[in-house]
Amino acid sequence: MVDNPTTNAVLEEAVKKIKVTRTAQSRINEIDFNNLVFGKKYADHMLVADFDGKEWKNAEILPFQHLSVSPSNAAWHYGQAIFEGIKAYKDQEGNPMIFRPYDNYARFNTSAERMGMPDVPEWLFIGGMDMLIDLDRNWVPSNDGCSLYLRPFMIAADEFIGVKPSDTYKFVIINSPSGPYFNKPIKLLVQDKYIRAFPGGVGYAKAAGNYGGAMYPTMQARKQGFDQILWVDGLEYKYLQECGTMNVFAIIGNKAITPDLNQGTILAGVTRTSVMDVLSDMGLTVEERPVSIEEVVAAWKDGTLREVFGTGTASSVAYVEELRYKEHEIRLDTTRYAVGAELLERLDAIRTGKADDTRHWNYKVSKH
Repeated sequence: MVDNPTTNAVLEEAVKKIKVTRTAQSRINEIDFNNLVFGKKYADHMLVADFDGKEWKNAEILPFQHLSVSPSNAAWHYGQAIFEGIKAYKDQEGNPMIFRPYDNYARFNTSAERMGMPDVPEWLFIGGMDMLIDLDRNWVPSNDGCSLYLRPFMIAADEFIGVKPSDTYKFVIINSPSGPYFNKPIKLLVQDKYIRAFPGGVGYAKAAGNYGGAMYPTMQARKQGFDQILWVDGLEYKYLQECGTMNVFAIIGNKAITPDLNQGTILAGVTRTSVMDVLSDMGLTVEERPVSIEEVVAAWKDGTLREVFGTGTASSVAYVEELRYKEHEIRLDTTRYAVGAELLERLDAIRTGKADDTRHWNYKVSKH
């Protein structure tokens, strides 16, 4: 994972290359910041840029608006689409800070490589995001549990329905003032029929198709009263992978155990890595390794399974209150989640400047 090495030269390049067209009238008065729902409302501005086959050009921050896209757009037909999820918070003085954007930047370009797409340069991703959030700084909520959710994404832009990597692409960043993704503990169904990712596939990339393929199984799980799926591997159907759209952690005894990334089937979550560091600070032994569902069931039976939670940018830390695997119904008392509660408190303190940012995770937005 990466710190925040933005230089003045990067920001200067961004300012030179990115045109800014401000909105004539802000829509911020339409927002009830005391009742934010995740992903429903969008800030005043967005960033767009085009890749012409050789270079990124036409970079502009402009009022939030619809995009004009041809019906023959290659992304719609063949799924060349990737995205990231990032959050901005206000510090104790009311200044916006972005949490670990360089890690998302690195992962974005890893996803781009896997999907046959071009890298996005630093001046556009980081410098452009800095300029955008500076312009929309009043949209960063200060309410507890709320943030400005940033969604950078890239799609193929060729108007051609032949099967090949696109030559042209569009990069966009939009912003959404948001409340918690989950506002209560969640119930998980261990999926032993449908599979999210296989070794050699695109499970480690934040590709749109990963989420599209999960829609139907998740719909079926919700019909049974569950919120999300706990995915397992596609070879033995027993090793934990992801928890809905999140990474998963099990607190067993004094150990925090999470699946490793060696098979390339699990997204390298930025929140996941942050959680591992904070859990270590809290005195727990953190283990990245294969974790079988049988191990979790056995720990529940012998009383050593203390907590299970998912972690992700959107969800932060989501407590699991029920986990069903075949005939096993694991029920957990989330009101006693001491580890999860302290973890969330420590993360929030770092992201909002209440605690020292000793690892330099926060990126302070410039004033342009």
